[in-house]
Amino acid sequence: MTHRIAFTRTSRNSKTGPIPVTTTAAETCWSGCGAFDVCYAKSGPLALFWRKVSEHKAGLAWADAMAQIKALPKGTLWRHNQSGDLPGIGAEIDPLAFGELVKANRGRRGFTYTHKPMTGPEGLANQALVSIANREGFTVNLSADDLAGADRLAALQIGPVVVILPSDQTTATTTPEGRKVAICPAAIADNVSCATCGVCALRDRKAIIGFPAHGVRKRAASEIAKGAVA
Repeated sequence: MTHRIAFTRTSRNSKTGPIPVTTTAAETCWSGCGAFDVCYAKSGPLALFWRKVSEHKAGLAWADAMAQIKALPKGTLWRHNQSGDLPGIGAEIDPLAFGELVKANRGRRGFTYTHKPMTGPEGLANQALVSIANREGFTVNLSADDLAGADRLAALQIGPVVVILPSDQTTATTTPEGRKVAICPAAIADNVSCATCGVCALRDRKAIIGFPAHGVRKRAASEIAKGAVA
């Protein structure tokens, strides 16, 4: 199974900065994700574009997008999925499509985030694929809904971890098990973007990166980050 995907050579998103980005169809998102209903990408201009991609009114066939990624100059920093998740419907990762993505990135500095499950029936297979991707140079950040979840994902030791934080959490903190959580620089400084930072592309980093809840649903996202029901 492959998906509709948009490839943007130079992003106009102020948070990413002018780097290449992709947008993948919404069918890749797992409904079990704690942020599924409050995702920032479900509102604003990005939501409109994401809907067009998901409805095949914008974007490319998967193979064509992989060719675009492979054509990027060596060493290029780029972000897979400003919205959407790893290939595969819902909870599962499609190993063939994901393998094509990892292969297309070789020699480049691609990074992404995934909310797909890493435990349970699908989780074991997902763990193996994410671990391989990180070893092969395509950085997959495991996304946690709260600090306790970040500890659970970090304990898997298959890739770097990021976590949603309450919107008012703008200073470094720690997880319940004492792991350091650094705040995404672009979340607290207007002159920083993915293009100038690049920390999420570092697959061997020790620190967990925290993203204060943002967007029109940030209040509900903050409650999720606190471990409460939104």
